[in-house]
Amino acid sequence: MSDALLSTLAEALAELVTAVESCDDEVLDPDTAVTWLESTASTLSGLPAADRRALDGLFRAAALRHPEGRRRDEPLKVPEGFALTESVHAATCEAALEQATRFAAVVRDADPATPVPTCPGWTLADLTRHLGTGHHWAEHLVRTRATARVLARDLPLDPPRDPAAYAGWLAAGAEAATATLRAADPDTPLWSPGADPHARYYPRHLLFETVVHLADAEIALGGDAAPIASGTAVDGIEHFLDDLPYIPCTAESLAHLGRDGDVLLLTARDTGTEWTLTLGGGGFARRRGRGDTEPTTSVEAEAGELLLLLHRRYAADDPRFVHSGDRDLLDAWLAATSL
Repeated sequence: MSDALLSTLAEALAELVTAVESCDDEVLDPDTAVTWLESTASTLSGLPAADRRALDGLFRAAALRHPEGRRRDEPLKVPEGFALTESVHAATCEAALEQATRFAAVVRDADPATPVPTCPGWTLADLTRHLGTGHHWAEHLVRTRATARVLARDLPLDPPRDPAAYAGWLAAGAEAATATLRAADPDTPLWSPGADPHARYYPRHLLFETVVHLADAEIALGGDAAPIASGTAVDGIEHFLDDLPYIPCTAESLAHLGRDGDVLLLTARDTGTEWTLTLGGGGFARRRGRGDTEPTTSVEAEAGELLLLLHRRYAADDPRFVHSGDRDLLDAWLAATSL
């Protein structure tokens, strides 16, 4: 099933549920409506966690294609009404913990002084402390329901003095963060450094931060990263693209890129997912799927490889990537979005 068909089906389902929810009692018997909706919710709740995350994203994307008003607001309620939001939140918390546990296992017996080539100037100790700091910081923000920015350096993080103990400190922090995030209402308003100012932002942020840094550690120790699950990678690319306009350094770089009207097409060959990125207007516009305009340049690879390319963990010249069109545009995009 193509990505375009999945998106269309999700949009049609969101519209149908909205119509049923808002239908007058004289037109549709309320008991019948409840039966339909409960049956649909039960069916969807049985999907695997990755599919629930994907469906939640499709519902939200379908809603946001409408202008502000009822046709946008009502479909945004569909994931919550079907308990997708809560189940996705819980599954993402657990996925983030799993990745952090893997990271700790990879680095625990390694030399902390090992250089990390994908993070120039850093050692494994630096990488582990950075990731552990992120988990402690996110736990604090969600536990205190912070609605204003809090810097990690202003928190009493108390990392161990011995870098060899960083892995255990990270693992304990990840456990604590998972407990706090899992207990939080995902719709709780919070400050966030990205596109979504709610508690649900932080499990996603930690998940993809850890996925990328796990790849850093694996590359440092073995020369290559283990494959990333395709569903996780696709969601990670979505998260990365969502956040770019909210990161001051990348937003400014994209605004001055000078490639207005150029189109970059990303294709994940393992899932068939495509992203069309159109530059201009002081930034970029994106759509899931292939646009009507011929791309200026395109790049194709497995979803996990594309995620690591966007984070500049793999070089664009790596043979795992297939290019066509104006390669300079890809290089300019990667330089502008470097974090």
